[in-house]
Amino acid sequence: MLTAAAALAVAALLAGHRLVPGDAGTLLDTGLPWLGAAVPVLALAAALRRAPLAGAAVAVAAAVWAALFGTAFLPASPSGGRYDLRAMSQNMYAANPVPARTAARLIADRPDLLALQEIRAGASTARLDAAYPHRVVRGTVGLWSRLPITSSGPVDLGLGWPRALRAVVATGDGPLTVYVAHLGSARPGDTGERDATMDRLAARVRADASGRVLLLGDLNTATTDRKLGALVPALREAQGDAGSGLGFTWPSSFPLARPDHILYRGLDPVDAATARTPGSDHDAVRADFRF
Repeated sequence: MLTAAAALAVAALLAGHRLVPGDAGTLLDTGLPWLGAAVPVLALAAALRRAPLAGAAVAVAAAVWAALFGTAFLPASPSGGRYDLRAMSQNMYAANPVPARTAARLIADRPDLLALQEIRAGASTARLDAAYPHRVVRGTVGLWSRLPITSSGPVDLGLGWPRALRAVVATGDGPLTVYVAHLGSARPGDTGERDATMDRLAARVRADASGRVLLLGDLNTATTDRKLGALVPALREAQGDAGSGLGFTWPSSFPLARPDHILYRGLDPVDAATARTPGSDHDAVRADFRF
């Protein structure tokens, strides 16, 4: 009975995680995919005990997990490698010991748009400046572009210093609005700063009448976190629509969550993935789009 009860508890948490209030609910949201790790353990326990009832309960938990996350592991639709625009985002990590190597790894993927957070002037940007003809930096965030940047400005997140920007990029198919953001920190039991900055950013994006929008950055908000609902479904997540797997990016040594995002509207994503980069505590995120 204990195994069956545990399996049903896992199923209930998976299905009803949005009903758990407050900081406990936010923490549960963030770690939600990892509840699936309990399923094979409980399945083994049910098998060893030869308990059909427990086995049925484990099957329920497995089915709920699969309904939530199983589609992420289905093969993406083949694009034939064709895309019009590649975008990448990387938290450079303020204490990065090898920022030039990080930049070189990113350049090797040939993104048309490259958004960085936690940047430091100097070695981390000199190589990028040489590789990209257009750039805009506001505080500790920046955008490097192969395409002309026709306008840009900071986005006030209420932090007292710039950690977000808005730029308009000229493409062969018309203007594209690009946001780069690094939201406030979120820690267990303390998400107030993150929530306030998310609300400010979401309000700015919702008020933006641009037909085509990309939002790139470290939002300190996991894909499964209910707070991401401030931006989704007004924008969509490229990894969920065109990638394979859950795309975890942090910490890079053993990724457990995805605070780094490429969100979009008005474009057609054809591929999405993560990229391991040296020096940073985050993996990079990448997405390819057609106009």
